[in-house]
Amino acid sequence: MPGSKRFAARPALSAPALHADRRLVFFLALLLAAGTAVLYAPAVHNGFVNYDDPDYVTGNAHVLQGVTWTNVVWAFGTNNPAANWHPLTWISHMLDVQWYGTRPAGHHLTNVLWHTLNVTILFFFLNRITGRALRSAAVAALFALHPLNVESVAWVAERKAVLCVFFLLLALCAYGWYARRPGLGRYLCVLLFFALGLMAKIMVIALPFALLLLDYWPLRRFPEAGQPGERRPFFSAFLSLVAEKIPLFLLAAAGGGMTLYMHRKEGALTGLMPLSWRLQNVVYSYVAYLGKLIWPSRLAVFYPHPENSLAWWKVLGAALVLAAISGLVWRFRERGYLLVGWLWYLGTLFPMIGVVQSGRQGMADRYTYIPALGLFLAAVWLLGDWAAGLQGKQGLVTASLALLLVPYAGVMRAQIGYWRDSYTLFSHALEVTTNNGIAENNLGTALVEIGQPEHAAAHFEAAIRLIPELPSAHYNLAVLRQRQRRLEEAAREYRLVLSLPCDSQQAAQAHNNLGILYMESKNSAAALTELNAAIALNPGEQNSYMGRGMLELEAGKFDAALTDFSRAAEIAPSPAAYFWLGRALENKGEYQRAAGAYAAALRLAPGMVDARARLEALRAKAGE
Repeated sequence: MPGSKRFAARPALSAPALHADRRLVFFLALLLAAGTAVLYAPAVHNGFVNYDDPDYVTGNAHVLQGVTWTNVVWAFGTNNPAANWHPLTWISHMLDVQWYGTRPAGHHLTNVLWHTLNVTILFFFLNRITGRALRSAAVAALFALHPLNVESVAWVAERKAVLCVFFLLLALCAYGWYARRPGLGRYLCVLLFFALGLMAKIMVIALPFALLLLDYWPLRRFPEAGQPGERRPFFSAFLSLVAEKIPLFLLAAAGGGMTLYMHRKEGALTGLMPLSWRLQNVVYSYVAYLGKLIWPSRLAVFYPHPENSLAWWKVLGAALVLAAISGLVWRFRERGYLLVGWLWYLGTLFPMIGVVQSGRQGMADRYTYIPALGLFLAAVWLLGDWAAGLQGKQGLVTASLALLLVPYAGVMRAQIGYWRDSYTLFSHALEVTTNNGIAENNLGTALVEIGQPEHAAAHFEAAIRLIPELPSAHYNLAVLRQRQRRLEEAAREYRLVLSLPCDSQQAAQAHNNLGILYMESKNSAAALTELNAAIALNPGEQNSYMGRGMLELEAGKFDAALTDFSRAAEIAPSPAAYFWLGRALENKGEYQRAAGAYAAALRLAPGMVDARARLEALRAKAGE
């Protein structure tokens, strides 16, 4: 890259004398990998949860089919239930299904392996660019076992986090390689790994900014300060290093543009939230994340956005804390790791901090998976420099640091346990948060899943009270009321779902269920209208064709019914689809084909009494 060598006045720390004994490095790497795997082993016994896991695995028809050319094409497209463009994440989940099926243990194992690999690569990278094996190991250990990182590892749907950080770390390694001897081939490696990271999750978008920080420390690609008042060499170097990263900035802009397009397309952007509310939460969240990194308590899968409820003194206090820390970091900027660590935290967290709000969360533990690295590095290096001044007591400091990690490990193990199942996860979330409509809704769903629907209604009603515009809560309550035969209440909730902004799949299901409800109420005209609307929104929903076919059969429209039942059997061969297909064929007088349909139903469900009776009646008639 032009000018990259000219201003590299201080070479990166790569002299052999700075690097630890290879046996020590290998031992530390092995210890980190083994420790991470052992500490996260309980996650393998957890199940799937009902928050995002259905979209990513358990309810995703493309993922459940495994890796096929058609599904790979879909992964690179823009029509998915997650409102994100991350094709490598989709393919990773497909591979898991191919290897493990829908057994959750295998999916969790993959996440743990990725995180273990990330910890090991992080250690090797830091040791390579700083030559400080013990300090690098300490940073990697903090990254390995900090409780805030549990969400990224123990949640199957967060495969995108551990996967994108893997490519981020490879990009950092490639950049360290490039910085020692710039060249086009090495630069293309950085570009490639960055592109792969963006295709796993957009949160690596701040990489170009992060590389500029590494240029300052520890790579030292900026020149030493000149004479008093002489600033031109520094800014010339800065402009040169920025120009060097223009392809990376362009790639980041493309990834950001694609993400915004997907969010707008799927209605994921919270456009009704005023900018002032978002900015208040931005300032407060920067300090709140900092607090949770130091004292990780009351962690939850979902933190409701405070909207306009933050007291002015909290926002002002948070702003003063940020200003004070920034002032101290600037005051001691000669310790380059302090400036780099603090700016890394502020800069890499910015894309997820909520200036552009997507979803209803105010914060999320998973958003610190990358930003926390800067703070870990700054804290460890500061402690290391302090320990270096204690004659003969470095071992004591090392032991003290190890003891400090023990409470984090304990909290981490407890946090993994909360991800055991949906009921445990959202019960805990309601214990540690307030006014949490999302947790109420998901806990209600979990209660239905474990066979306690009588306790679920109160949680769905609480979710609606807290978030009246949440379509999934209205839908869940409607389904529950329909099962309880409280049909008027169910119909009212379905209509509320359709009056709210929601995705096409959810709208289609609401139309479908409302159509079935009208069928039960003998309102055929209204039922047909709803089922037609459901099919228009989701042509792949079998139940809608089945319902419409029954209405057509009842009205004597045998050809139309035959078409719909055939389509239902094509979408998902089922005993019911083949049985009703046989009924339509029988009504048309096509007895041989009808018998074949009944036989197909019995092959799938040998105990299906109605299909056997119809088949025997047809055979008896043929025998006459």
